[in-house]
Amino acid sequence: MVELARAPGAPAARILGLGSYRASRVVPNSEIVGRIESSDEWVQQRSGIKERRWVAEGETLRSMAVAAAEAALQRAGLVGAQVDCVIVATVTHMMQTPALATLVALDIGTEQAAAFDISAACAGFCHGVSMASDMVRAGSAAHVLVIGAELLSEFTDPDDRGTAFIFSDGAGAIVVGPSETPGIGPVVWGSDGAQYDLIRQREDWRDVVRTDAPVVPHLVMQGNSVFRWASFTMAKVGLEAVQRAGITVDDLDCFVPHQANNRITDAMARAMKLPDTVKIARDIIEQGNSSAASIPLALDRMVAEGDARSGDTALLIAFGAGLAYAAQVVVVP
Repeated sequence: MVELARAPGAPAARILGLGSYRASRVVPNSEIVGRIESSDEWVQQRSGIKERRWVAEGETLRSMAVAAAEAALQRAGLVGAQVDCVIVATVTHMMQTPALATLVALDIGTEQAAAFDISAACAGFCHGVSMASDMVRAGSAAHVLVIGAELLSEFTDPDDRGTAFIFSDGAGAIVVGPSETPGIGPVVWGSDGAQYDLIRQREDWRDVVRTDAPVVPHLVMQGNSVFRWASFTMAKVGLEAVQRAGITVDDLDCFVPHQANNRITDAMARAMKLPDTVKIARDIIEQGNSSAASIPLALDRMVAEGDARSGDTALLIAFGAGLAYAAQVVVVP
């Protein structure tokens, strides 16, 4: 039997650079609440959101993804030609095929890098981080660009009291590359398909095109059920990710959960018994929920505001439609 050669992988992987792009239009709660017969106070109490970012004229999912990617590459000290693979986590690319990642790979100047999209909803970015780490360590790629990008304003029903105030637009990116010591811990991931209907697209695309007045399918959510599930189930996932990383919660510097709801974030922090010294991402207050883009956007804000510094340990944890989830501990670049 012939023995195949092994690709020379790196001893470990880490995040080399981080970048983000926020849609430019600031939308306060006052623009949302009238159509859902609500108030700014109610929205803030329910979610923590004061405002969100939506795209303005000229901004697209592609342009936001490229801008975030270019920022991450610059901070990593790399150029597009050094990227071996581009992974885009998104659920808002309007074309079934080809993947958005192929266009991003072209725009940033890669030399025909591997490129593909992943659809794991709000957990997509953390899935991409794990995949990129495995690629680098296995020798499949030396540098992997992972992007979370969403244009959720186009999938939001402005008359849905449960979701109209939640979603937003933006993109965040990281470059994962080789390291002598681990900078990305083992992933804890999974799904709970039995609760598939808790967060979903309202209409099947086939049903949409059969109607006389087709509209983009909107997202719907059973908020109370999602809150109960995420608040406690995800705390266990987070603790397992910390344990697999070989540390304790006392060793954490930052907690960067998916920016779904400030009350869920608080419930997870309490359940995990995070020390007061751990800085917690609150990007949702001014950004809203940007699904797969929310974690890199939140982490980049923490770095910009001094709440996260290079070398800090950060627990990332995300959950969303599916119900899909993933978590890992990373070292801040």
